[in-house]
Amino acid sequence: MEIREAVAGDWAGIWLFQRDIVRAGETYTWPADVTEDVARGMWMAGALPYRTVVAVDGDTVMGTAKMGPNHLGPGSHIGTASFMVSPDHGGKGVGRALGEHVLDQARADGFRAMQFNAVVSTNTVAVKLWQSLGFEIMATLPEAFRHAKKGYVGLHVMFRSLVA
Repeated sequence: MEIREAVAGDWAGIWLFQRDIVRAGETYTWPADVTEDVARGMWMAGALPYRTVVAVDGDTVMGTAKMGPNHLGPGSHIGTASFMVSPDHGGKGVGRALGEHVLDQARADGFRAMQFNAVVSTNTVAVKLWQSLGFEIMATLPEAFRHAKKGYVGLHVMFRSLVA
């Protein structure tokens, strides 16, 4: 597996699984009917300090992450990121590799911490992964996510310092 900056040609591979993940309504706060053009605009990074990366095996996109500052101005020293792993490649360490890459890149880019704003509480695989990478649940917003199968569930705000 290689993790590298995403290029325009990676979009088709990202959209193959991103579309289904979003439509499932279980882990992302995007509209389930998001169009491909809107999704591309929301996911593919513009100029630095925003980045989009892909985890690939040959020509196959197995997962992707986007990252950048969580806020602008005086809050721009805290980074954030979003991740998606193809269900065809779940359980193969793709999410962990992307998470470690993003943390390393955030440090290199000068961020002092990472904050995830909306980790769905029922997404236990993601919660466990982020906790194993040093994130803590700082707060849970009750019933802040309308899960397609479980109804209203919480959204975790997760945080991790990058300062030694």
